[in-house]
Amino acid sequence: MNKSTVLFFDSGMGGLSVYQEAKKLMPDNHYLYCFDNAGFPYSEKSEETIIQRTLYICKKINQDYPLDAIVIACNTASTVVLPPLREQFSIPIVGTVPAIKPAAEISQTKHIGLLATKGTVKRPYVNDLIHKFAAHCIVERLGSTKLVEIAEHKIQGKSVDLIALKNELSPWASIENLDTICLGCTHFPLIKDEIQICLPQVKNFMDPGFAIAKRLQFLLDKLEVRSKLEVKNQVFCTQDVENKHQLEQALALWGFDGITVLK
Repeated sequence: MNKSTVLFFDSGMGGLSVYQEAKKLMPDNHYLYCFDNAGFPYSEKSEETIIQRTLYICKKINQDYPLDAIVIACNTASTVVLPPLREQFSIPIVGTVPAIKPAAEISQTKHIGLLATKGTVKRPYVNDLIHKFAAHCIVERLGSTKLVEIAEHKIQGKSVDLIALKNELSPWASIENLDTICLGCTHFPLIKDEIQICLPQVKNFMDPGFAIAKRLQFLLDKLEVRSKLEVKNQVFCTQDVENKHQLEQALALWGFDGITVLK
């Protein structure tokens, strides 16, 4: 059986939370992961910059590794890059959308929170999702770059700064009937347990990773696989990383073999 070659793309390491769901569901595929550390974080970048960087990187990787699908494992990028990517590629492009709909459905108090990056919480796309699926709910929004950095540190094997985390989440600490949080950044499932410690009143954390993996599986099942390569799962980045050896050791636990800097 030929393996499908799938690229997961994010500005940082958050997309690993989506990748791990896909790998559980489809362990035999060939997985590539690229984090655009030269452009990190995307929440502070213009839409045009995000589009240009994403298109360039995905095209470059596709030249050497013919891709069967691309997963934009980044909420901020997904709000702007999906249409231009689909114009350039004939393969399936899967985006990441904040799980507003299931959050609104599962909440008993109908008081929910969207925890995302500063860029995502402001996007018109998110306003539309809330209007369409959560008009009957009170929806709190909290945009944070700090939480992304905390999650990045955790992946690299560093300890989570619970005090800094608690300070970031403090606007929600006193909202007693906030029972459901939509994790609107792919980094945040990686620190879900720590978020739970800081917000004990929250009963439900909605993470789109599994739904994205199911969608990817559905699309790949309909395809004739392009790639015949027998290569290892590997990681790409866009500039040199500090503590490369330590990071490679951490990524090996996720099933990846080494880091290559895209030139």
